[in-house]
Amino acid sequence: NAALAHYSPTNGSSRTLFAGEMYLFDTGGQYLDGTTDITRTVHWGQPTPLQKEAYTRVLMGNIDLSRLVFPSNTAGRTVESFARRALWDVGLNYGHGTGHGIGNFLSVHEWPVGFQSNNVPLAAGMFTSIEPGYYRDGEFGIRIEDIALVVEAQTKKPFLTFEVVSLVPYDRNLIDLSLLSPEQIQYLNSYYKKIRERVGPELQRQQLEEAYQWLQESTKP
Repeated sequence: NAALAHYSPTNGSSRTLFAGEMYLFDTGGQYLDGTTDITRTVHWGQPTPLQKEAYTRVLMGNIDLSRLVFPSNTAGRTVESFARRALWDVGLNYGHGTGHGIGNFLSVHEWPVGFQSNNVPLAAGMFTSIEPGYYRDGEFGIRIEDIALVVEAQTKKPFLTFEVVSLVPYDRNLIDLSLLSPEQIQYLNSYYKKIRERVGPELQRQQLEEAYQWLQESTKP
């Protein structure tokens, strides 16, 4: 039912999940030290060529916006198309916003940060989601959502970039490496290294061995 970007289950529409289809899960919680909002899409069987390409292009858009360096006081709407470009290249798109502000133990969708025309310019210290997607009515839905912190970039003049703070691997089963640029692969490897270093020791501390082994497998270069 994730073929609809915004969906609420009912007794009549809910159904059994099967391993041979895509599964989109939008997760989050509110904690005393912050709010989380992370979406991942997975496939435990054999994805179709379209599913794999669409997922990879959504991931490419997520990466391209996440690693973007841009001038200070840039409005989110100015850079929003970086998240859509890989989809646009093959005539695909999605019908929702690319991201929204996230409060610190406040609102999950917090005004006025984001990538729409009526959002304020991005500034260091803001938290926003980055969440491109693709949806095919009656078939499947894809969304990859991370939380990113706006930070100062390592440039001579004051520019900005994003630091992704969500530490959850992407589904390797759905990535077509042949579509990714060397820079995108390098970004993925750096991201996976950070996940291993930060999440791995915590899983070991909690003696969650099965989760730790899954993390090691899911974050291989």
